[in-house]
Formats: sequence, C-alpha cells, structure tokens
Amino acid sequence: MAYVAVKGGERAIDNAHAWLADARRGDPDLPALTLAQIEQQLGRAVDRVMAEGALHDRRLAALALMQAQGDVTEAAFLLRAYRTTLPRFAAGEPLDTAAMHLRRRVSAIYKDLPGGQMLGPTTDYTHRLLDFALPTASPAPAARRTGEPKPMPRIGDILGAEGLMEPDAADPGSSGDLTREPLAFPAARDVRLQALARADEGFLLGLGYSTQRGYGNTHPFVGEIRVGETAVEIIPPELGFPISIGDITLTECQMVTQFRGSKTTPPQFTRGYGLAFGHSERRAMAMSLLDRSLRAAELGEDVVAPAQDVEFVLSHCDSIEATGFVEHLKLPHYVDFQSELETIRRMRADAMRGALTEAEAAE
Repeated sequence: MAYVAVKGGERAIDNAHAWLADARRGDPDLPALTLAQIEQQLGRAVDRVMAEGALHDRRLAALALMQAQGDVTEAAFLLRAYRTTLPRFAAGEPLDTAAMHLRRRVSAIYKDLPGGQMLGPTTDYTHRLLDFALPTASPAPAARRTGEPKPMPRIGDILGAEGLMEPDAADPGSSGDLTREPLAFPAARDVRLQALARADEGFLLGLGYSTQRGYGNTHPFVGEIRVGETAVEIIPPELGFPISIGDITLTECQMVTQFRGSKTTPPQFTRGYGLAFGHSERRAMAMSLLDRSLRAAELGEDVVAPAQDVEFVLSHCDSIEATGFVEHLKLPHYVDFQSELETIRRMRADAMRGALTEAEAAE
C-alpha cells in the first residue's frame, strides 16, 4: 500500500508540473514572452528579484520571473538557489559611489547642491492614472547624459565638512558574509546592512513606515538618492592591482537624522544608509530608515519599537526564509494533526467528565 501511495503521489506531482507549465505559457495563440522583453520592459521587477535573490544578473533574474509567472518572491527563491551552485573566485573592492555615472540624483535638504539635481527617469511627478494608450504608444526619445562621469560630492561629505555629520565608520578590514555564515547575534552593522539589502521589500517598507509614525525615535530627511552605473573592481592575485570587470546599476540613499548628542558626542546629524541593485529607490529608502533605526542602542537611544530591535528585524526580513516557514504549512502534516486531534478529543472528554462530576456534586 505504501508503494502504491508513493507512485500515486509521483503521478499527481508530475501532472501538477505539466499543468503549471501550461498555465505559465498561457494562450498558445499569443506570442510567448522573451527574456529580453522581461529584462528590458519589466526592469523594476528584475531589479527586485536581483536584490532579494542576492545575485546581480539581469538575464537570470528575467528567467526566474518567467519561470515563476511573475511571482517576485518565488523568482528570488529560484535565483538564490541557483546562486548556491556558483563558484566564488574573487571579492570586489569597495564601490566608489561618488564616481557613479549618474542618471538620477535628488536631495530633499539642499535645493542648489553642488552638481545640481537630476530628476532622471521617475514617476514622482506623474499622475497615478492608467495610461490606456501605453500598449500602442511610441515614446519620444529621452535626453541622456553623455560623456565621462563627473564625481559629485555626497551630502554626507558636504555636512561633514562643517562638522555637522557623524564621521564615516572606520573600515572594519573584513566583513561578515551572510551567504556563507548563518545570521548570529549580536549582529554588527555590516551584517545588518547585508541582511537588509536582500530583505523582502514590503517588510522593509512597512517597518520603515512605522519609524515615521512614531514607533522609534527617527525623524529623517532624504539627504540624497543616487541612481547610476558604478564600476566593479577586483584585485586578481596574479596582478596585485585593481581591474574593472564591468559596471552595474545601483541605487544609493542616505537619510539624515538629528542626534541630540551625548556626554562624549556633540549634537550632530547621523546617517541611515541604503544600497540596492538596479533602480530601487523604495528599497534603498526603506533600508536607510531601518539602518538608522537599528543603530538606536549604539547611539544611546531607548529601544522601544520593533524597527529598533535588531533580532526582530533581521530574523523576519528575509523573504526566502519567511516563504519556507509559511508555505511548508501546506505540505502534509497528517501525523501531527492526528496527534493534535486525539489531544483535543481527550481534553474535551476530560472537561465533560469534570462538568458531570460538578453537576452531580451540586445535586
């Protein structure tokens, strides 16, 4: 009987997979999507899959989205699983985002900042109305910045020159690696930033929003958001000097938050930092809000809100881990449930006997 049950289960699973493939393809009379179309025209979804999948490869992220029928969390799961099969041959040098070839750069605290504001491709100033002409419209060619990128000072550097911004943290020399080592507490800031960089965007956004509503002592300003291309460099052992292996698109955000000071630190602004693959402003902003919030203890602030609790945030922010714990509930739990069922029946029987005994005693 066990063998028949197993074989029956296998046939059911095979049929489910076949049905899934049919549902994924959709109406065969319609043209099939191509990876290039997904990569080029669903860029924000591709960026999110790369961030949560912790792998920068636009074509693989597009493939994962196609396989997952547009389910971003499932696509990130596929991408991260594939990532575990890849060899690691080098570690990148720290990225120089000050030299980023910018396509967008805005600040909410300086109107006229050195280098100027660059609105770039954004929906910030559009009406949230469905554009029914979009499927057939031919967009006008956009103006693009050409030539060599010019380094632009970051807001933190401008405030730092006046002594109003906390100094950059010292280089730790070596950082933790969440892709090789399990999360452990207490978690240093480099590990926290790694966890936030690949966290579920909705979770980041919700907790970031909570800090703005008073659940934590955070009253931030967007110091600067940058979107653009940054060179990735490695130092091959046989060469001993850095070489560029390509450019990637990144979004960087620095939040500026007032700090009243302490016995050893004068009043100044503190930073929250966010960095994400692709054009991912919402993720980078939410990440920077949480980064600052999670620094409460080290800055001598009271830890009173969920967004300030390092263990709570980092233990629940990973969409892949959360998916595993939640979705495993739909797998067979027959034995466990039968045990619970017998327990409930026994408890009910005991309760009824107790009620009868009390009734008899009352008589």
